[in-house]
Amino acid sequence: TMNKNGHGPAWANSLFEDNAEYGYGIALGSNKLRERIALRMQDAINSNSVNQETVAAFREWIENRNNAEASRSASAKVVEACEKDNAQISKDILSLKQYLVKKSHWVIGGDGWAYDIGFGGLDHVLASGEDINILVLDTEVYSNTGGQSSKSTPAGAVAKFAASGKKIRKKDLGMMAMSYGYVYVAQVAMGANNAQFMKAVKEAEAYHGPSLIIAYSPCINHGLREGMGKSQEQEERAVKAGYWHLYRYNPLLEAEGKNPFTLDSKEPDWSKFQEFLMSEVRYSSLLKTFPKEAEVLFRAAEENAKWRYKSYQRLAGTITETSEKPA
Repeated sequence: TMNKNGHGPAWANSLFEDNAEYGYGIALGSNKLRERIALRMQDAINSNSVNQETVAAFREWIENRNNAEASRSASAKVVEACEKDNAQISKDILSLKQYLVKKSHWVIGGDGWAYDIGFGGLDHVLASGEDINILVLDTEVYSNTGGQSSKSTPAGAVAKFAASGKKIRKKDLGMMAMSYGYVYVAQVAMGANNAQFMKAVKEAEAYHGPSLIIAYSPCINHGLREGMGKSQEQEERAVKAGYWHLYRYNPLLEAEGKNPFTLDSKEPDWSKFQEFLMSEVRYSSLLKTFPKEAEVLFRAAEENAKWRYKSYQRLAGTITETSEKPA
């Protein structure tokens, strides 16, 4: 897919377990070349080896190179100026013109990678502080490899290696990332709130540092009663019932003296929680195979969801009371 200027997304894929490191390497390579461009431009300015039009274009690019939108117009001016300038540095810059516009680097993968087998790499990339974006498509199960349970699988869900239902609650990857204090983090569900989803993507892209967006992603392994054609509607039901929560954590707000955490989910209708579980075979099947365990685990799943929502409310500053941890 390309726009009228012939520009569009470029992509590559890697091994399942080193997704973050692979994308990180690509981002670092691009950034190093842009640093080289900046150094060459500064040398040219200091040595007066290019004309004044080129000097002005170089200065504007150096100042705006880390701003995605501003770097576009600045890059166009650099190319125009260099094409008119006969200096060798101008020719060198033109040979690297594909790196002039700030690139948007996104690493995309599922929860089996992000929560489990590739978590070490993902954590390393987030901890680096580099300007890179990570999108986790959270299906709460190893979707690509046959539906095995992952650390994202909630209590009560049936999956391979959890035939009698997952016994412990899922890991909160977003909270772990927020603990760094300099990582932009958001949890989204497009079908529940498309505006919040788009806001999170734009904020993550604009943030000059690592970002992590965790997106609720219905999967064929869930066994949606209404079918995968209703995935967007299922996302909306998940949020309304309190199964999934929407929020954004933006470190830039803290620098302004504001609360960096924004809870975008409204108070859930908890009476619909069990109904939501029964709308997916991964839960309802447990009632047939292990009915006693199902009753206990489904209750624990709801308690876990309520406990997690209250923890987000505390971060948002909307409640102050403490609550007991779930079973």
